[in-house]
Amino acid sequence: MAPIVIEHVDWAVLWDAEAGRHVYRRDVDIAFDNGAIVFVGERYEGEAAARHSGRGRLLMPGFVDIHTHPTSEPLRRGLTDEILSPGFHHSSLYEYLPVITTTPEGAAAAMRIAVAELLKSGVTTVVDLSVPFEGWLDILGESGIRACAAPMYRDARWFTSNGHALEYEWDSAAGGRAMAAAHRLIERARQHPSGRLSAMVAPAQIDTCTADLLVESHAFARERNLPFQIHVSQSVAEFHEMFRRTGMTPIAWMDSLGILDERTILGHAIFLDHHPWLHWTSRRDLGLIAERGASVAHCPTVFVRRGIALRSFGDYERAGVNVGIGTDTYPHDMVAELRTASYTARTIAETVADHTAADIFTAATVGGARALRREDIGRIAPGAKADFVLVDLTDPAMRPIYDPVRTLLYSADSRVVRDVWVDGERVVADGRVTTIDLDAATAALEEAQREAIAGVRGRDWAGRRIEELCPRAFPFG
Repeated sequence: MAPIVIEHVDWAVLWDAEAGRHVYRRDVDIAFDNGAIVFVGERYEGEAAARHSGRGRLLMPGFVDIHTHPTSEPLRRGLTDEILSPGFHHSSLYEYLPVITTTPEGAAAAMRIAVAELLKSGVTTVVDLSVPFEGWLDILGESGIRACAAPMYRDARWFTSNGHALEYEWDSAAGGRAMAAAHRLIERARQHPSGRLSAMVAPAQIDTCTADLLVESHAFARERNLPFQIHVSQSVAEFHEMFRRTGMTPIAWMDSLGILDERTILGHAIFLDHHPWLHWTSRRDLGLIAERGASVAHCPTVFVRRGIALRSFGDYERAGVNVGIGTDTYPHDMVAELRTASYTARTIAETVADHTAADIFTAATVGGARALRREDIGRIAPGAKADFVLVDLTDPAMRPIYDPVRTLLYSADSRVVRDVWVDGERVVADGRVTTIDLDAATAALEEAQREAIAGVRGRDWAGRRIEELCPRAFPFG
């Protein structure tokens, strides 16, 4: 079958393999067939199954989002934006996440909405860190996105009975069963008929897993040649808890177990031993991550909401750490996430020189691909997957056009994303997601939030109503 061609693309972000970086080109054609790019150059003269005009468009690689929780986060809109948790340095993990829960139906609705948002913001590959439920993989497959399924499991749940002490309920037998079920699900994902699903080993959090579970999980990842991701160094409470148990920082403990290596993705890795909130006595964690070749999944928005920030994006990259970007919370908007990443890092570093737009864009494309151990996504080049985005350069937010990627990150927003192709299939056409019924998903999510709110008082340690836990911005008059 002849390829599909997009011709006369005004601007393109292409991959220069020799230089190892993205480069701009003007007035190019791209051809793709069987889900892969077969030609990038001045003119494609061969036969074509279809030709589309690229005039007035920026063609760029799809973003690679390496850390999301789409089955839970959309449910919390309007609830957890400004919550306080002074006993836990205002992290939402311990007082709020355990009490705002949902059903499989609510998770499915949230997932569809999150994936639609991701696609509309130019994400073509997503890592979905979820507690699995029936139909999860099929929803991912139907969405049209390229997905890495990361079914989470753990040995313990965390809770608080007083709002300041972090407690754990351990059940290693249940954790082992959950790990085995997740590993079976990983094999199903890799064989999914959509052809767009891969998988990742994902024990949930460093403080909710035993050493045995972590070592066995990492061994499984190594045996199957899969990425391995875990939430680690994501709160002050977790850092101190792990030192109390092990006498080591969370990162140093991972290294002692042999699970910190080039296949490891560290979810967040904010509270390393150099972070000023810890006032710690060592400065080894960042160098250790770089030395072992591990990657960091940086998700700025969810933390900045709580006054927490990585110290800093540029410092991690200069240390030699591979950084990818994730959307850990609503909105699942990668363009907004990149802008937050940039502005936060420059504020923390107190200099615009912390990084460039190219650094941020590269982290969201090639950085994510490298973390997933893939060389066929996050770039536009012959042989790569046909996962790319067309941005409307005629939109006023993108004009005048001097540097389109910089303008996209700092001036425009995801509304200028007009078309998204994944595996050679157009899943966003003229700004509309073609694979997901957003109206139905939104109605289902609203019902799920109502149900979640109704059960909050019974799950909260202090028996508080939702209005006490999450006060509205303004009272009713």
